[in-house]
Amino acid sequence: MLQALSISNLTKTYANNMKALSSVNLSVEQGDFFALLGSNGAGKTTMIGIICSLLNKTSGEVLVLGKDQSKHLNEVKRMIGLMPQEFNFNPFEPVEEILVNQAGYYGIDRSSAKAQAKILLKRMELWDKRLDMAKSLSGGMKRRLMLARALIHQPKILILDEPSAGVDVEIRRSMWKFLRELNDQGMTIILTTHYLEEAESLCRNIAILDKGKIVEQTSMKKLLARVSQQVLILESIEQLPNILPTLDFKIERLDAYSIQVSLNDVNISQALIALSENKIEIEHVRSAQNRLETLFLRLTSKAG
Repeated sequence: MLQALSISNLTKTYANNMKALSSVNLSVEQGDFFALLGSNGAGKTTMIGIICSLLNKTSGEVLVLGKDQSKHLNEVKRMIGLMPQEFNFNPFEPVEEILVNQAGYYGIDRSSAKAQAKILLKRMELWDKRLDMAKSLSGGMKRRLMLARALIHQPKILILDEPSAGVDVEIRRSMWKFLRELNDQGMTIILTTHYLEEAESLCRNIAILDKGKIVEQTSMKKLLARVSQQVLILESIEQLPNILPTLDFKIERLDAYSIQVSLNDVNISQALIALSENKIEIEHVRSAQNRLETLFLRLTSKAG
């Protein structure tokens, strides 16, 4: 099967002899929702810059849908849409014009660009703001504008660098829903994020980068299966007692109505029964969503 992205022995050494990437090998299947994770300084931004032709590699090979980036630069650029972490549009330009002008860089005529911009701005709930200067938008609106701009030329691969940084939960969830729709329609999406809950919720496969090297590449399901301990947040019907009972699993108070439990040899049903016997009736159960964080810390240098 043709890979959306295939990277072989990719190395990047900067002028000060700092090696940002060291013989990286990475593959992403077409139609995947892929997480690229790593601590600050791990090399994620450098890798994205090289994939998007914003940085020159020192050595190695980058293939995008089978096309060698070095030999088919313009074609490869058209295949990729990038939503960077930092706002980098002209704040004194109207919202609609930002999209239309971006489309022009890909040779899209103005009438076609305006039609596509209308579709995207309506989907992003920005249509009513189309004539406003970008500087007047809220932070969440600016994020949605960045996403619309990355999609204006209808790329086959979408790369998202911290797409929901600084936005509230409601906007983040709305963005997740839209990204899932794009992926369901066949778009390959590569995501970097510091919200590990985001990666766990959205992505099917994952690579973890540490000190310029890939330390793990596998499916999200297989990676999470390595964590035997299940951590849950339980919300009580009534206010919790001041002193929590000592049971066969770890309990930690979060607030007056919430506890976090860590289950090893005890399943959730047994835990709920034990709590009920101690007059703690649970109304709601949800995952603490820290399984990926546990593994991430274990696999990177931060663990040591």
